[in-house]
Amino acid sequence: MAATSSDSKPDEPQTDGGTEGDRSMSRSDSGSGDDSLDGLSNHVPRCPLTPSLSPRKRTTSQSKTEPPLLRTSKRTIYTAGRPPWYNVTGTTFKEAFVIGLCGGSASGKTTVANKIIEALDVPWVVLLSMDSFYKVLNKEEQELAAKNEYNFDHPDAFDFELLVNILRKLKKGKSIKVPVYDFTTHSRRKEWKTVYGANVVIFEGILAFANKELLKLLDMKVFVDTDSDIRLIRRLKRDISQRGRDISGIIKQYNKFVKPAFEQYIEPTVQVADIVVPRGGENFVALDLIVQHVHSQLEKREITVRSALASAHQGQPLPKTLSVMESTPQVRGMHTIIRNRETNRDEFIFYSKRLMRLLIEHALSFLPLKSVSVETPQGSIYEGKRLCGNRITGVSILRAGETMEQALMAVCKDIRLGKILIQTNHDTGEPELHYLRLPKDISEDYVILMDSTVSTGAAALMAVRVLLDHDVAEDKIFLLSLLMAEMGVHSVAYAFPKVRIITTAVDKEVNDQFHIIPGIGNFGDRYFGTDAPSDWCESDEGMEF
Repeated sequence: MAATSSDSKPDEPQTDGGTEGDRSMSRSDSGSGDDSLDGLSNHVPRCPLTPSLSPRKRTTSQSKTEPPLLRTSKRTIYTAGRPPWYNVTGTTFKEAFVIGLCGGSASGKTTVANKIIEALDVPWVVLLSMDSFYKVLNKEEQELAAKNEYNFDHPDAFDFELLVNILRKLKKGKSIKVPVYDFTTHSRRKEWKTVYGANVVIFEGILAFANKELLKLLDMKVFVDTDSDIRLIRRLKRDISQRGRDISGIIKQYNKFVKPAFEQYIEPTVQVADIVVPRGGENFVALDLIVQHVHSQLEKREITVRSALASAHQGQPLPKTLSVMESTPQVRGMHTIIRNRETNRDEFIFYSKRLMRLLIEHALSFLPLKSVSVETPQGSIYEGKRLCGNRITGVSILRAGETMEQALMAVCKDIRLGKILIQTNHDTGEPELHYLRLPKDISEDYVILMDSTVSTGAAALMAVRVLLDHDVAEDKIFLLSLLMAEMGVHSVAYAFPKVRIITTAVDKEVNDQFHIIPGIGNFGDRYFGTDAPSDWCESDEGMEF
């Protein structure tokens, strides 16, 4: 799953709360509003198009994403995670597929968008509304809007520069912030919502095709064609019930602004559309064609990462960015205990925690420090050191990486924590991002990324890519693990040469099942006291991944 970048809220791709009836789905950043990770699965039956849809209700702009769910009239289905969107070099390889939906006001664009989402059966889908990008009105314009004298259907009413910039970043896989427009006050709310992790972006708006730079970002252009009388009736119902406006004002605004704008700016753009959908959401034939085309395009963009990692970097010297703790008799003794298959759980936990504490202390020595002078209680001056930069944030790769949080909190006072859940798809063998929760403004921090073991480096590679997508500087990321395989070290260092890699030990081999040899076993199962599955493999929760 993926995400919102904010304290106490998951960074799961999630934008503004929208309203009842607006249904868009994503995955990601990214996780529902609570911390529950239950119910995740990798297989979902195809969800057919359904004729019924909840009524559209909103008082704010409805660009939004939700947890990775397909909601039908009878059940809620959890979808799979987000597969790799980058190659072995860590570079974004495939951009999000962007569908543009254009049409007159109240033509049913949101209904079409939601029905496409339901039928796509693809995780990490983001619905972005042009309504979020109305310009902020000055006092005079506010007064005109209150009297229905302001033209919200004219191109000048929209902030196209901001819209193009945000959509371009979202298409490239970056984390972005979307404004929330309040239709009651005709202003933007203070809180912007974070969206991250889109395989498919559905962008809808009355002027979705009116800007040349915007058109370049659209992979598929759909025009929703609905009779003008029907659109007027829908607009009357919506503005009366949801925006508190009177009939005379709505009719006045429609005749003065809405209808002329449609004829001048919206209707002519049907010429650039790839598909025209008459009757909107009731045209199931057209919707099926759209869904089939999107599926075919996504299949062309599929890539494999893990198998490529397994065959790369063989025989190469270990990178200079790797730091292995000195193998003192004490460290080697603790490794002997936790590697021993006969070690009971209490002993395993105790000595693992000791190693984690030593590892964290060792890692902190690589943070940049500046010289400072302090006065001692005796009145003397002591020349010391202090951290350069803002903050340190810890991010654990669930579930086994979470075991390292306690040691980090014991060493770093008031540290902020984030979490990323990455699991293996047993059909494809590829890592998939299911959930993330990242602290607010993490881009300014030094980030300590934690996982118990690193085998091929596939999960670590994905986690680092997520941090980079949230604008964390590569040289501010520190990857910490109790045990790594040489393969995983090379994979991360090759893709991200500025990331500091820190561990207590490096084993040379990885077997055909991608387990570290001699290894440590399933760290998560041994630590939490759970049983490994019969077809034990490094997938879920901190396996040797």
